[in-house]
Amino acid sequence: MAIDDALLETEEKMDMAVDYLRKEFRGIRTGRASTGLVEHVKVDYYGSPTDLRQLATISTPDATMIIIKPFDPASLKDIEKAIFASDVGITPMTDGKLIRLGVPPLSGERRNQIAGQVKKMAEAARVTIRNARRDGNKEIDRQQKAGEMTEDEARKAKDQVQKLTSEYEKKVSDILDAKTTEIQES
Repeated sequence: MAIDDALLETEEKMDMAVDYLRKEFRGIRTGRASTGLVEHVKVDYYGSPTDLRQLATISTPDATMIIIKPFDPASLKDIEKAIFASDVGITPMTDGKLIRLGVPPLSGERRNQIAGQVKKMAEAARVTIRNARRDGNKEIDRQQKAGEMTEDEARKAKDQVQKLTSEYEKKVSDILDAKTTEIQES
C-alpha cells in the first residue's frame, strides 16, 4: 500500500510539471494569433489584479489579429494599460468598444530566440521530473529501511519510478517538438 502512495505522489508531481509546461507554452508567441498570448494578462480592475479572460471576450478572427471586447466598456483603458505593461510585445489599437492586437510575423532571428527560450522551459520541466524521481526513490529507500517493504519490492518500485520518469520526459520532448515546429512554421 505504501509503495502505491509513493508512486502516486511521484506521478502527480511529474504530471504537474508537464501541465505547467503546457500552460507556459500557450503564452509563447509563434507569429500566429492565439488567445493564449493575452488570456492571463493581469488587469488592475477596481484595485484587484484580474485575468483578462475574466473581463473580456477574446477572439482571433484571422491568423494575424486578436480582438478583445470587454464586458464592461469602462474597463477598456485598464485593459489597454495592462497589455502595454505586459511582455506580449504588441501595441493595442482601441476604437472605443474593442481592442485590436495585430500580431506581426516573426523574423528568422526572433524565431530562433523563441525556440531557445522554449527549450530552456522544457529543460526546467525535465529537471522537475527528475527531482520527483529522486524524491520518490528517497521515499522508497526510507520505507525499505523502516521495514515497510522488502528489497525486491523496493527494486520493483524504483523500476516503476524510472519507467514513469522516462514516460514523462518523452511527453516533455513531444510537447517541445510540437511547439518548436509551430514556431518555425508560422
